[in-house]
Amino acid sequence: FLKIILALIFLNLNYLSANAQEQSTSRKQLFDYDWSFSLTNDSLAKRNDFNDKNWRKLDLPHDWSIEGKIDPKNPMGNDGGYFPAGIGWYRKTFNLPANLSGKQISIYFEGVYMNAEVFINGKSLGIYPYGYTSFTYDLTPYLKYGVANVIAVKVDNSKQKNSRWYSGSGIYRHVWLITKPNVNIANWGVGITTENVSAKQADVRIVTTLKNETNKAKRVVLKTMLSATGNKSVGNANTTVVLDANTEKSVTQTIKVANPSLWEPNHPSLYKANVKVLDDKSVDEVNTTFGIRSIKFTATKGFELNGKTVKINGGNVHHDNGSLGAAAFDRAEIRKAELLKKAGFNAVRTSHNPPSEAFLNACDSIGLLVVDESFDGWRSEKNKFDYAMYFDKWAKKDVQAMVKRDRNHPSIIMWSIGNEIIERKEKRAVETAKMLADAVKEIDATRAVTSAMTTWDKDWNIFDPLMAEHDVAGYNYQLHRAKEDHAR
Repeated sequence: FLKIILALIFLNLNYLSANAQEQSTSRKQLFDYDWSFSLTNDSLAKRNDFNDKNWRKLDLPHDWSIEGKIDPKNPMGNDGGYFPAGIGWYRKTFNLPANLSGKQISIYFEGVYMNAEVFINGKSLGIYPYGYTSFTYDLTPYLKYGVANVIAVKVDNSKQKNSRWYSGSGIYRHVWLITKPNVNIANWGVGITTENVSAKQADVRIVTTLKNETNKAKRVVLKTMLSATGNKSVGNANTTVVLDANTEKSVTQTIKVANPSLWEPNHPSLYKANVKVLDDKSVDEVNTTFGIRSIKFTATKGFELNGKTVKINGGNVHHDNGSLGAAAFDRAEIRKAELLKKAGFNAVRTSHNPPSEAFLNACDSIGLLVVDESFDGWRSEKNKFDYAMYFDKWAKKDVQAMVKRDRNHPSIIMWSIGNEIIERKEKRAVETAKMLADAVKEIDATRAVTSAMTTWDKDWNIFDPLMAEHDVAGYNYQLHRAKEDHAR
């Protein structure tokens, strides 16, 4: 009987990771397996010669807080479920074959909570504070070939409280190793929008950022092929591009698709864009899933999807997965979206941070509208060690990272730049909202910008200048004011 239980556990864990494994290619390899972990604060753990043989062996995603003992004395307090936090280290030893020498190799973390300092062969690549932003580091200058390399990651969630909900601790989302030729497509370098959408035809606009990381100018060909379900070709474009040495360039292609199958909640049709850049010696290739649809917000018709008014019936969802903690196993993320849809919702707000890629992929596939949210707060703290500590230095970078990563998801209909900010009565809040909205629009001007607004007193009309920096006003606990505002 025990053997049967253990077999089921291993089968379930394999199933939870299966979707990510299926996404692995020669360009993008899943880097989740065979890590060593210790809940310790030993600065020597960054060194290649550090002895970690007694550390715990595990696979990612991993959340050490959910494994800990619940104790009223734990500093995460009631917000974090009285789970432990602290500092943890992860290490992974890996070898690269000599034939990869000369390639561009980077490591991509989907999410680490929080203050992740990444080392390669003892060299610190930097510290990324925000626990919900995906980030990449270039490993190329520091790698060795044919011998062991060591990635070490220090995760510091010791400063508490820093969250108003359960955050978890650790490398809780997937990690990938990215290998590209010297002429390549930039990270998050394919942006797809759909224009002039109708049942008869749609224009698919693809903007691809190409990089030439060599000391010579390169003449390349950018090839884009669009396909529908069953890999049926629906259009293509070829563009010749000259890239100067050590530069990058964005190239726009527009492909007309006849009789498109439009994405909507009851019929979430998806397409694939295969984008290749070819020079005389190499090829780099990226596949991107997208949907063809039009979205629009007006004061008279509300939200229109493909020219039809749709009533948004949504709920908020945090990033954790219950007893799994913050660990973003693919099947758990998919199940979360499925449960929302099954409960009757047609929309979700990712309170109060960018979600996992697996969750957004699920929303695309099952037809769940998304308000993708960046922050819980801005410069004024809600907890002593929250994002307010990092806002001035990191906010623009983090909000743009969210938009770049997520912009091709047809399920996303709005970007949210904040939630019930504390400093909403201050003049500076208006300036901050403008800065964030402008940062979003630099990358994606096709979607509305919103934030969750509220008040705890009788003041409301004073927020008009702040609301004016948004495309869509948020009414947390204040929906009774909407009719009067609409009349004004």
